[in-house]
Amino acid sequence: MGRRTPEILDAAAAVTSIPDGATICVMGTGPVLEPAHLLDALEKRFLAEAHPRDMTLITPMLPGDRRGEGGMNSFAHEGMLSRLIGASFARARHPALLDLLREGVVEGYMTSMGSMIELLTAIGSGKPGLFTTVGLGTFLDPRREGGALNERSTRPPCRIETIDGKEYIFYPAFPIDVAIIRGTTADENGYVSFEEETNTLGAAEIAMACKASGGRVIVQVKRLAKAGSLDPRLVRVPGPLVDAIVVDPRQTQLSPAMADPLAGWNPFLAGALKHPLKGLATVKAGPERTMLRRAALELKEGDVVNLGAGVATKLPLLALEEGILDRVTFTNEHGIFGGMMGTALGGSFVPALNAEAIMDSVFQFNFYDGGGLDVTFLGIGEVDASGDLNVSRFGEEINGPGGFNNITDRTRRIVFCGSLTSGGLRVEISGGRMRIAQEGRHKKFVPKVEQVTFNAARALEKRQEVRYVTDRAVMRLTQGGPELIEIAPGIDIERDIRANVGFDLRVSPDLREMPPEVMADGLMGLSGKFGGN
Repeated sequence: MGRRTPEILDAAAAVTSIPDGATICVMGTGPVLEPAHLLDALEKRFLAEAHPRDMTLITPMLPGDRRGEGGMNSFAHEGMLSRLIGASFARARHPALLDLLREGVVEGYMTSMGSMIELLTAIGSGKPGLFTTVGLGTFLDPRREGGALNERSTRPPCRIETIDGKEYIFYPAFPIDVAIIRGTTADENGYVSFEEETNTLGAAEIAMACKASGGRVIVQVKRLAKAGSLDPRLVRVPGPLVDAIVVDPRQTQLSPAMADPLAGWNPFLAGALKHPLKGLATVKAGPERTMLRRAALELKEGDVVNLGAGVATKLPLLALEEGILDRVTFTNEHGIFGGMMGTALGGSFVPALNAEAIMDSVFQFNFYDGGGLDVTFLGIGEVDASGDLNVSRFGEEINGPGGFNNITDRTRRIVFCGSLTSGGLRVEISGGRMRIAQEGRHKKFVPKVEQVTFNAARALEKRQEVRYVTDRAVMRLTQGGPELIEIAPGIDIERDIRANVGFDLRVSPDLREMPPEVMADGLMGLSGKFGGN
């Protein structure tokens, strides 16, 4: 009896086998690795037949970057889903899906991205589930919200367990019936390579979890190759994990919203070539640059750094300008080590220009969970009097944590970066001094955050060093909450800071002005501070 080979199908035929009530796991995040052709076919089938229906959708990441359409909106039809478990969403990208959640049509839960990838790994290896400290004391904790997205969601996918006197969140394993993944090339035996992809994400883990459950793995690729002709070093999903192959020759490296139709694919984002870095744009003068320069002072030579979503993703541009890009290692949660994150170049934060390594998601999150990071720079949504921080929910805007909770759980130094207020904020900088020309309409430092994504008390227990770097001030986390330790020259504490903070802000007796080089013209001299010339 010969080797089992996968079926070669068109998209419509591939999704016909998906049954009602299936648990389906879909890969991709933002503009990267979205199996758009298969998702479109699945949506068309439901609209024509009202099947498959009552499915459970698992999305470890955030597939889809087309504004208001595609991606997870393919599932946004009443009756198609009964339950949703994901790590990240955005109203701009998934408005229809979030409307179903808001209206209580679908039961839904948030998890941490890393925890979901690690749970899929456990499912794929026949383990009972995942024990993790990630999310304890936050909205992911089942004693709080359990990640619930609406009132209908009363069955969180986790519970608290105690082992040797230590508490963990336990996510029990469950079967995956269908996996929809994507790569670049599949050979006739089902081996899938990723030579044109900017990341690899959780493709292998998703496929393995599905196969271990007795499910069906469907892969979308750009091309089909002769059996055995792929470079084995580029294969990330082996043939025995694949049941069906769908070829979409129009597949672009990034989603259509971001793809360059003239380039086809960018070898500098896929690691095939290195792009010259001379002449890259710098961060423009202004409050954002001032904030980034102050944040950069938190770097130490040799640091392994995570950059989360937000303004901090532009730090590599400052590092390049200061001549220290090769003296720290920037990473992101999507497997990137080294190089320039896409956001620094005006694109998505998921891929990177000139990455030194592109690792699978399970490696990256295990590395983070194991304490591999020295420092992380993350955005500010809301901060309250205790120092708790919210980046996951703002009214009807459900963002989810993404990899935030894995990143902050074990990282030694945490730097939150963001303006003190937002919405119409105008800041003027002249002669090394700052003036608030127009205050923002929305305060970010509030009496109580809407949702606890970061638990300050746990951070203090773990002796993590926490900073809040804003456009005009720096605070540190203490037992009494945030404490003001630095202000920008020209800033008045009462008028510009206290009046825009929704709680009684403590001021350090050692309060000082920000280092003058933060607001000066020219370089800050970080290379010299690192011990260079």
